[in-house]
Amino acid sequence: MTIPDQEAWNAWQPDVLAQRLSDIHLPWCVVGGWALDLWHGAQTREHDDLEFTILREDFDRFRQAFGDLEFYTAHAGVVEKLPANQRAPSGIMQFWGYDRAAERWRIDMMIEPGTPEWWAYKRDPAFKRPRAEMVMRTADGIPFLNPSAVLLFKARDRRPKDQRDFDGALPKLPVIERAWLKDCLDVLHPGNEWARML
Repeated sequence: MTIPDQEAWNAWQPDVLAQRLSDIHLPWCVVGGWALDLWHGAQTREHDDLEFTILREDFDRFRQAFGDLEFYTAHAGVVEKLPANQRAPSGIMQFWGYDRAAERWRIDMMIEPGTPEWWAYKRDPAFKRPRAEMVMRTADGIPFLNPSAVLLFKARDRRPKDQRDFDGALPKLPVIERAWLKDCLDVLHPGNEWARML
C-alpha cells in the first residue's frame, strides 16, 4: 500500500483534539510546541503537527476515538501502515493519524513510559515526577505537558524553532521548574547552553 505524503500535514488544533477525546478519562496531554502555546495562552508560531502522549495500555481506547483516521507507525524515519486489528507494537512509540477523506495527517500520537500516577521522561524513564505536577490544564480543560518537560525534550537538538520556544518560555518559567530543568540537563546533556542560561 502506498504511504501517504509525509509532508501532507493539516493538523487539528488542540481544542478539536480535546473535543474528540472528551469522553475518554485516561491520561493524555498535548506536548511539543503546542503545549508551550497552551501554557502561554496564545499561539506564538505556526505548528506543523499536533503531538500528544498516552500510556501504552490505553492505545486501543484512543485509537477507537479516532475511528475516521488510519494509523501509521513512525519509527526511525520509516512510516508504515498499522493494520486496523493490530495492537501497538512493542518498541514503537509514535503513531500518525491520517484523514483519508481530507488526504491530510491530523495527529501525532506518542506513547510515554509513565503510569497514571507518574510522568516519566521517554528518553530516560528514571527521570520522573508526579503526573499531577507535570500535566497542566488550560482554563477550558485541555491537558498539556509542563513547559519544563517540553523544554527538556527540545534541549537535545535545539533546532531554531526550539531556541525560539526556549527564549519565549524562559522569562515566565517558575524558579522551581528552572531548577528541575537545569538539574536534568546537567545529567542528561552536560554542558548544554540552556543549562547555563537557567
